Amino acid sequence: MSARYQLSGTTAVEISASIESGIRADALPPGAALPSVRALAADLGVSPATVARAYQDLRQRGLLATAGRHGTRVRPRPPVAARRSALRPPPLPGARDLSRGEPDPRLLPPLGPHLAALAADNRPPVGYSDAGVLPELAEAARARLSADGVPAGELTLTGGALDGIERLLGAHLRPGDAVAVEDPGWANLLDLVAALGLRPIGVPLDDEGPRVAGVAAALAAGARALVVTSRAQNPTGAAVSAARAKALRALLAGRRDLLLIEDDHAAELARVPLHPLAGATPTWAFVRSVSKPFGPDLRLAVLVGDETTVARVAGRTRVGAGWVSTVLQRLVLALWQDPVVAEQVGWAAQSYERRREGLLAALAAHGLTAHGRSGINVWLPVSDETSVVTALRDAGWAVAPGALYRIAAPPAVRICVSPLTTEDLAPLAAALAQAENPAPPRGFPT
Repeated sequence: MSARYQLSGTTAVEISASIESGIRADALPPGAALPSVRALAADLGVSPATVARAYQDLRQRGLLATAGRHGTRVRPRPPVAARRSALRPPPLPGARDLSRGEPDPRLLPPLGPHLAALAADNRPPVGYSDAGVLPELAEAARARLSADGVPAGELTLTGGALDGIERLLGAHLRPGDAVAVEDPGWANLLDLVAALGLRPIGVPLDDEGPRVAGVAAALAAGARALVVTSRAQNPTGAAVSAARAKALRALLAGRRDLLLIEDDHAAELARVPLHPLAGATPTWAFVRSVSKPFGPDLRLAVLVGDETTVARVAGRTRVGAGWVSTVLQRLVLALWQDPVVAEQVGWAAQSYERRREGLLAALAAHGLTAHGRSGINVWLPVSDETSVVTALRDAGWAVAPGALYRIAAPPAVRICVSPLTTEDLAPLAAALAQAENPAPPRGFPT
């Protein structure tokens, strides 16, 4: 904890507000350690139970995390806006930022022609009573999902994959419930689980998806929901194989107490076949976003599932956001129906595959085993994240530390291949090898 920031308060509400203010002001930065319950209670002249309640409230809201022997710390990405959080620090001169995990903007289909066509359309504006899922979009979405083997009866829309997952968890679970999540897994999902007051149970995975034994252990530990990434898993690039899907479906069959959520965010960008788990449990949902193939600013995801689950999500949307913009729906439909756009997305998928597999091969040439079966990321296990990230930064490369994505998984770094060119692969692999296995200082025995 910053020596210059003093916590205050005589009630649990006041103490938690003081900590949240420190986080917003960046006086308590991500990862900062807080005093023990007894130490802070003594400092403030309150009972340990009062401090414990304050810490519990902040943990349930996703601001703090308990790190075992390391005590209580500010989460790596607490869900409150710090005063400087919107200001992106200037990159080092000449540095390449491979930490963001975003699609290559050069490979996104241009929206201008389709926006112009929508502007020229003279159909009447949509009012409150007419809003909802456009029938023509629903029909096209069902056809696309059915072609991939996903049962697509009941359907609704959400403002992106994470919005859909949040609505699903909120409709079925309550604070304190356990959620089985991939470990390592999507940082935004881990933050969401914490912010909802849910308890994450990490499920180890390999290149073929969540391990069956890990899922079984999570179920035995009381998991009420399971979130699985179908393909292009973030951060490892794992994709559920046919054999793994078969084994998981057998394990999950008939589990009436479990909400199964599948996230197929990569969709058309994934160059591996989809092996869905949809329908393995009575309560399930499959979410497919358009952001990765068509652009992050297109906040739309298709959500299908069992009748009750979809009805809950659609009903909650009506009393909140209301609906996903029909202008956006019409734009997405136009992109889906344009064969030129389909060709561009296919070419982008091939480009990501070449970069990803090229980096994996270059790392293997240095004796480093990395993971990246699909998607836009490569996951490289390392001995020490901090030293590797620092050494790479000094060499002009910015990568994401694995701590953002891990619960109990070993250390690693995530490298996004989107900004890379073919010429970058060899020097990047050499820099990663040097960072992981630095040469001993001169004059010292090897």
